Amino acid sequence: MHYLFGLALLTALAAPVAADPLSLILPTSNHAVLRGDGPSFYQYTDRYFDGVRSRPWQGGQYGFVRNARRTSEGLVYTRFHEGVDIQAVYRDRNQEPLDTVRVVDDGYVVYVNDDERHSSYGRYVVVEHWWSGAPFYSLYAHLNRVDVTEGTRVTQGDRLGRLGYTGPGINRRRAHLHFEINMLLNRNFGEWYARNYRSRNHHDVFNGINLAGIDVAQLYLALQADPSLTIEAFLSRQTPFYTVTVPLQDVPDLIDRYDFLLDWSKLRMAQEAHRSWEISFSQTGVPVRIRPSNLAVEEPSVTDVRAAPFSYAYVTNGRVTGSSDRYHLSSSGLRHVSLLTVPGDRQDVVEFERVQIRTVSEEDLRLRSW
Repeated sequence: MHYLFGLALLTALAAPVAADPLSLILPTSNHAVLRGDGPSFYQYTDRYFDGVRSRPWQGGQYGFVRNARRTSEGLVYTRFHEGVDIQAVYRDRNQEPLDTVRVVDDGYVVYVNDDERHSSYGRYVVVEHWWSGAPFYSLYAHLNRVDVTEGTRVTQGDRLGRLGYTGPGINRRRAHLHFEINMLLNRNFGEWYARNYRSRNHHDVFNGINLAGIDVAQLYLALQADPSLTIEAFLSRQTPFYTVTVPLQDVPDLIDRYDFLLDWSKLRMAQEAHRSWEISFSQTGVPVRIRPSNLAVEEPSVTDVRAAPFSYAYVTNGRVTGSSDRYHLSSSGLRHVSLLTVPGDRQDVVEFERVQIRTVSEEDLRLRSW
């Protein structure tokens, strides 16, 4: 398929998909976050910093909340936490957690890791949901017990397992549910992983590397304020922190699943001069916008970043390095961007698959994990 023809066809197929508002429940009986009570919701972490031991509940939040570091510009937290840690509400006389973990919305159980040795998440479950015509994945980790199997269709509120403390570094005292809502970065993850890592991938596409977690607490609070909110609208509100421009042949694989990220008006305007793609990320690495660009680049390059008083490595999970107006992708940043793209010789396949995706039924789509 000729590229411009495929592009025109892709644009023509981009009719808006009617998106239903999200209607989510929290995964446990702990609803303190909705009351603004962070200390009662988030599981504290054990911190030793500057000779002082503490148990800050803020360490259970989403974002850069761990591994404090003093710099000449001030205190910065350099370790990214991709989900939220929800503390237990119920315990027995031996302090074993009793909280039931429930699915937050209708979906399909697409992955169960029941061997805690294979992941820092311990035992975990992944459920696929279809929101705004796209797949999103809720993840429930550190479970003491799993009560579902892969392929099960679940309804909002169904039991998935019991909150626990499986996985390294977790103990009964700090038993909690690690909860995420994710976007899937690349359905060809297995091939990419084999090229970049020597270790075995036990989790197929549901490896944590391939899942980009959004700010779930912010999402729930936004839904509380606006029950008509869609996931598409929520993501559109996220402020890009840095933008990477990639060569035209590096087609972002996630366009197939999250086409609402693509700025179609820009694409139509730029068809004749389309030389590259701009992928904008939130500070935590979630892709929030894709645009065509007429900038010619030979390799992925950072073309915009919000100013920060610290080294960019501290506030981008190490993916962008440098400071002030001097910045570039690190080796891990280049690897992360490569995860979002497919080789140029697959482009016709991508265009064809995109056409096919538009022709299957909604129920078929729900049963497919991209």
